[in-house]
Amino acid sequence: MRAARLIRLVLLLQTRRAMTAAELATELEVSERTVVRDVAALSEAGVPVYADRGRTGGYRLVGGYRTRLTGLGRSEAEALFLSGVPTALHAMGLADAASAARLKVSAALVPELRDAPQAAAQRFHLDAPGWWQPSETPELLPAVAEAVWDDRRLTVGYRRRDGAEVERLLEPYGLVLKAGVWYLAAGVPPSDGFRVYRVDRLSRAEPAGQHFERDETFDLPAFWEERAAAFSRSILRAEVVLRLTPAGTRVVRHLTDRVAAEEALAEAGEPDEQGRVTVTLPVESHDVAFSQLLGLGPEGEVLAPASLRRRFAEATARAAALYA
Repeated sequence: MRAARLIRLVLLLQTRRAMTAAELATELEVSERTVVRDVAALSEAGVPVYADRGRTGGYRLVGGYRTRLTGLGRSEAEALFLSGVPTALHAMGLADAASAARLKVSAALVPELRDAPQAAAQRFHLDAPGWWQPSETPELLPAVAEAVWDDRRLTVGYRRRDGAEVERLLEPYGLVLKAGVWYLAAGVPPSDGFRVYRVDRLSRAEPAGQHFERDETFDLPAFWEERAAAFSRSILRAEVVLRLTPAGTRVVRHLTDRVAAEEALAEAGEPDEQGRVTVTLPVESHDVAFSQLLGLGPEGEVLAPASLRRRFAEATARAAALYA
């Protein structure tokens, strides 16, 4: 641990030329006293670190000194490709590896390009979780991520939707972060199929002791795109008939499943004399449709089923009474 920290300290000074003890302590997540001890250890080992006194002082490397410890290790190289998703790196326990990789790349750049990483970071940032959703890291995510990197089988306990818990032997192929929720794509031996599991529903995840041989034809992005599309279609088990104004046809895309709404609109007939179109819209359930389609306001009218139409009539009557 200390050796890795000393290397990071040297790379920081090589990249930024001068840093105060407080700045180094912040970067390395240690105390200033630890920084002082680390600098002393580097000096004793022959690394030419010296301190400038005064208000504008700090630690520097003797001009021209460059370390050759810039070769990327496997974990650092892999983490570097995920460095655009800092929250995901931290959740999977790869933040330190990514930090070391970025420092090594920065140290290897010619002086006039050393500001490139900071310039990019100040111009582009990816925030994966959705709005109004607290981002919670599943407790077992680091263990699952380690198994994914190592191609090691896991024995897991998994809580199904009905509350029952089952035990599974999984071959963890990949992790997906979707709208703040982590999913595991895994093979289920001895079958050749792949399934998707929510990581936050895992009650335990223990190494099964043996590695597995990855199917080289498995494509995680393609697999996820196919499964996500199939899931979106599978939950649309009910239908609602709507009459929409031109404004309603624009709004409905943002209230319900966008693909389903666009397909329904494409199959709609010609507008009536008032410019309204009638569509049959697939929905998850009538209860879900009630909460979603309230957002249409006067731009949409529910025609069927009759029970849902009555709920809308009652809701609009109560709203009218409130605003009378």
